[in-house]
Amino acid sequence: MAMMSKTSKKAWVGFDLGGTKMLAVVYNDRFKALGRARQKSQGVAGAKAGLGRVVETIRLALADAKIKNTQLGGIGIAVPGPVNGHDGTVIEMPNLGWKNMKLAAELRKVFKCPVSVLNDVDAGTYGEYRFGAGRGGRTVLGIFPGTGIGGGCVYRGEIFSGASRSCMEIGHINVQPQGAFCGCGSRGCLEAVASRLAISQAVAAAAYRGDAPFILKAAGTNLKDIRSGLLAQAVAKRERAVVRILEDAARWIGMGAATLINLLNPDIIVLGGGLVTAIPGLFLKGVRDGANATCMKSFRNTARILIAELGDDATVKGAAAWAMHATPPAQRDATPKNRLPR
Repeated sequence: MAMMSKTSKKAWVGFDLGGTKMLAVVYNDRFKALGRARQKSQGVAGAKAGLGRVVETIRLALADAKIKNTQLGGIGIAVPGPVNGHDGTVIEMPNLGWKNMKLAAELRKVFKCPVSVLNDVDAGTYGEYRFGAGRGGRTVLGIFPGTGIGGGCVYRGEIFSGASRSCMEIGHINVQPQGAFCGCGSRGCLEAVASRLAISQAVAAAAYRGDAPFILKAAGTNLKDIRSGLLAQAVAKRERAVVRILEDAARWIGMGAATLINLLNPDIIVLGGGLVTAIPGLFLKGVRDGANATCMKSFRNTARILIAELGDDATVKGAAAWAMHATPPAQRDATPKNRLPR
């Protein structure tokens, strides 16, 4: 890994708690990666064990970068769920057994530096705003389809949040009042018709009926095996049932985006996540078509809809950049106690 340059005063850690693995990356103040560590989050039971794994992963990344705690400028933690960014509380994160976890306070005790906690899609959107497809935008929306559908917004350089917690829950815009049940308990949410889970369910049903023979041969009807890469292969083989399901999902996402276009008039909408990355052309066209068919005529084609550029690095890099942004300049620019490696 590259070491910090003479001009780099502080190191910044970005941490992604999403998915089945934790990822910590250490950056210099030019956001060049210095070191990283990845560990499993599955099988970690209880709040104490989950916190212990987070601390361990950060320490491993710091060791990889040859950085001491005293050289840290701050840590940004991206969480897949609602957070209170004002005091660094994770409101709920079931897979680690967290509820109202005072994460920032706990990590400050260990690492003695500022800690920012933010929603993972907010972090990804901020990463794209700073370093990727959203550069130069005034109002940048991020839409990231995955197991659910996450949303984020950066407005004039700041992450848009609610009075007490992260918001922009795009996946829970109601698009079918009498539609399928969503994991949140409501019916007809965008997630219920256009998330990767919803797509995989529809594709599995098509395979069962015999309408998707490639999928049936490759994965049967097992939802866990019908993943983004396999769906992309089916599209490349022109498996019509799969293409139609994905095109419908992309248009639904566009219709959800239209609601936000009417409300916020963004100049850039960034589409990200593994599913979009695997099949970018299909999603780009479908979302654009769905948005323009649904939003007010005066708002059509006012937003540039783009594919994310940073891939998996968007979230972790965005979290680190937000940690720097949220740290007061005097504290951010202070010379560390220990000399940094060149």
